[in-house]
Amino acid sequence: MGLKERITEEIKIATKAKDKVRLETVRSIKKAILEKEASVRPQGQDALTEAQEIEVVTQLAKQRRDAIEQYQQAKRLDLAEQESHELTILTEYLPQQLSDAEIEAVIDQIIAQVGATTPKDMGKVMGPAMQQLKGKADGKKVQETVKAKLGG
Repeated sequence: MGLKERITEEIKIATKAKDKVRLETVRSIKKAILEKEASVRPQGQDALTEAQEIEVVTQLAKQRRDAIEQYQQAKRLDLAEQESHELTILTEYLPQQLSDAEIEAVIDQIIAQVGATTPKDMGKVMGPAMQQLKGKADGKKVQETVKAKLGG
């Protein structure tokens, strides 16, 4: 079952359970998927690939993380908690995230392949790292790890 079908079932379950936060979050995923499908239709693609679906959910999760950070800075802990709950639901639809050690191992391998040694080489490492870790690790965490490895 694809993500779109899974989401449709989750909407039914959340509606019956009267779980308002889950229902709103799952509906937001469906809306984002439908919008993405509409944007790829002109290119002759009828449905999203699994990677594109994960990309949509990853983007929604990133928006929630950013919102949480902003709400915490503004001392709006009630709104930060709401966004945090939505983020928890969103992560259920994402692939298992890699541990810090696994991220470091991938980055070490890429650094060795491209021969990066200084912070100026960060661009050489970030491209392949994000390609390899897309959907499996938070971009901010990858960037921080690369920076630390290259002495930035």
